[in-house]
Amino acid sequence: MNALQECLFVSAMDEYRHGQISGRELVRRARLFVGDEELADVALAEAGFSAAELWTRDEAPVPPQLRAQGGSNLEGVTIRPDDPSITVRHVSYTGEAGTLMAYLARPREERRYPGVVVIHENKGLVEHIKDVARRLAKAGYVALAPDLLSREGGTDHFTELTELQSTLMRIPPEAFMADLGASLDHLKGQPFVAPDRLGATGFCFGGGLVWRLSTKRQDLKATVPFYGAAPPAEDVPNIKAVVLAIYGELDQRINAGIPALEVALIAAGIRYEKIVYPGAAHAFHNDTGPNYHPEAARDAWARALAHLDGHLKGASG
Repeated sequence: MNALQECLFVSAMDEYRHGQISGRELVRRARLFVGDEELADVALAEAGFSAAELWTRDEAPVPPQLRAQGGSNLEGVTIRPDDPSITVRHVSYTGEAGTLMAYLARPREERRYPGVVVIHENKGLVEHIKDVARRLAKAGYVALAPDLLSREGGTDHFTELTELQSTLMRIPPEAFMADLGASLDHLKGQPFVAPDRLGATGFCFGGGLVWRLSTKRQDLKATVPFYGAAPPAEDVPNIKAVVLAIYGELDQRINAGIPALEVALIAAGIRYEKIVYPGAAHAFHNDTGPNYHPEAARDAWARALAHLDGHLKGASG
């Protein structure tokens, strides 16, 4: 599976475990995302599921008793759009295949700031990702969150998550790289952005794209991929950014790629740090999702900001 397929597959299993979809729906999505029925059933078996048994379960399972989440945020808002210290707007700019749409958040005070591209999960440009951009703006960054479904009308064009995710799968990886490159160029060209202080962060599907973007753009100074699938090993030596890679201990499928990735990073002399949070699963940072882990999320965000501060705010510009 490629990075997007892996992320979609993991997300579907999480939804099943938390009683959000039936066993039959899990099998259907797995086969859709993997693109091959036999390979999907093998992947399910490797994850501890029997496709045959799942197919008999037309109802979602009763979810396990979840521990108190200490502030799970169903609205997805921690920094309000009308916060007086920031300014936000929807923007558009030209990409390889036409108009790209994005959400821009920045400090209200007029001066130059470091710029950070924020790459969304496999659910598109939702309120939670816009909130992440606002959190960065509150911390002194210009944050641009591109909608990687722009080629297909944008996230708001879709009413069904499965349709949205299926559409994402049809977009080739090189198209994502082109759109992210255009997004970084747009951010870099803004008069309120210091062009030599650029970073990127992303989550799940977006985390994998942060890794790939790090191998393509030499002007990135610091990146923070959250539980992202590893990039091709042969591309790792191209990384110039200092990387903070964040993972959850229970995210076994994504974590399986860490050892080979570290071998490649060390061999290429790439500056990086890896953090694996005990007891945290895939997508633990998303405070609107079922895997939200408050303690890990708070610490990971603090470390992400410290990493960006150290390598972007300390840069000359």
